Amino acid sequence: MTDNLYSLFASRFAPHQHRACFVDADGGAFTFGALEDLSARFAAVLRARGVGAGDRVVAQTEKSVGAVALYLACLRIGALYAPLNTAYTPAEVDYFLRDAEPAAFVTGRARKADAGCVLELGEGPDTPLWAEALATAPDGDLAACSADDIAAILYTSGTTGRSKGAMLSIENLRSNALALHALWGFGPDDVLLHALPIFHVHGLFIALHCALLNATPTLFLPKFDAVAVRALLPKASVLMGVPTFYTRLLALQDFGAEDCRAMRVFISGSAPLLAETHAAFEQRTGHRILERYGMSEACIITSNPLDGDRIPGTVGYPLPGVSLRVAGEDGRVCEPGAPGMIEIKGPNVFRGYWRMPEKTAQEFREDGFFITGDVGVQAADGRVSIVGRAKDMIISGGYNIYPIEIEAALDAIDGVIESAVIGAPHPDFGEAVVAVLACRPGAAPDQAAIEAALHEKLARFKHPRRFVFVDDLPRNAMGKVQKAALRQSYGDSFAG
Repeated sequence: MTDNLYSLFASRFAPHQHRACFVDADGGAFTFGALEDLSARFAAVLRARGVGAGDRVVAQTEKSVGAVALYLACLRIGALYAPLNTAYTPAEVDYFLRDAEPAAFVTGRARKADAGCVLELGEGPDTPLWAEALATAPDGDLAACSADDIAAILYTSGTTGRSKGAMLSIENLRSNALALHALWGFGPDDVLLHALPIFHVHGLFIALHCALLNATPTLFLPKFDAVAVRALLPKASVLMGVPTFYTRLLALQDFGAEDCRAMRVFISGSAPLLAETHAAFEQRTGHRILERYGMSEACIITSNPLDGDRIPGTVGYPLPGVSLRVAGEDGRVCEPGAPGMIEIKGPNVFRGYWRMPEKTAQEFREDGFFITGDVGVQAADGRVSIVGRAKDMIISGGYNIYPIEIEAALDAIDGVIESAVIGAPHPDFGEAVVAVLACRPGAAPDQAAIEAALHEKLARFKHPRRFVFVDDLPRNAMGKVQKAALRQSYGDSFAG
């Protein structure tokens, strides 16, 4: 008996080999049987290249059925799957490769890298790795795994500028997927509309895991496009998205209840959903968006109820089996309604940071509770609201951004004395990056030069959307930059 996660998925879609698994915007279908065959062929290719249980496979590929098959192939052979944002620059990717030391690096474009082997996987079957898999006999053997074995490494931005690899076990992923499948009421007639990236916990471990467990079709879009999503809503019953999805749908003229007549539930996460968006969406469509709360280190932690009150501005209740408390800096549990640090414990909580035992130890209490870094309040009935973040992390369009990484890139530009990066409310992205710069008199670089310099160092989603030039940054008596003052001054940068 093995705890291999793939065996759970395969048991669900084994009776439905001829059912459509992925359907593209033009109606082309890829069946569950075809997915099983393709993932077995990818497994054969990886094994032939020397990749085995416990090895790392780093993947930076565009969204495709092949990319999903690659992930499932890693589960089959017991390799650790480490997906990377497709927007990361080669310089950023090089750090992950040095840190993970993968046996294979799968990339969407041909490049040299310090990895065991480099394989090219594009969006279609005519690309090298996919073509090799189709020419290789499938390998159906599943690696013997235990529930505590690591299945994936998800890299999260670090407040010190060094990204951390969150190690998620088979049990972390399995327990969360089963809980969400039940909690969100998936049934045999559901169809998932999928417009999320699959290098992120949301698109891969939340959305796709639910669909695989349900053995029902997924309408598989390469990316979010409001017009395309609107056209497919009558064919779907579930949409999982970030708040930007819903603001952009609302921006479409005449979008409303008729578009959503077949929908069962709209789910939002990865960034705070504004109460205004929640109310506007309900008014236009008759649907109350179900907001939930999660993170790379624990997948989904809380959820508003499927049946019951979905209160704007709250993220609902802890999942079954998940313990959540709000505590002060001294670790004492706060009274109901009092703000404090959200701490969690349960089968979904990760096993630690890859090769960072000291950092891992710092983030856990002695009784095993993980300190999330998010500030929240918990009502007497257990309902949770997120009220802030203990650190300066910015969440823009569902992506986590840490100012220190952008500040380091800005400070390295000739003419820049010092920079400070903050997040400001943005009507489309939730938050967006504002860079405040103090430059040398007469030697200040222009904005075009700054943007060009950042292009080589940072993924596009991290780039500031507004630059502010000042003589000096505000500081307190200890010389620390007062970001609170900057937020007060420039917090309305994107208003109107």
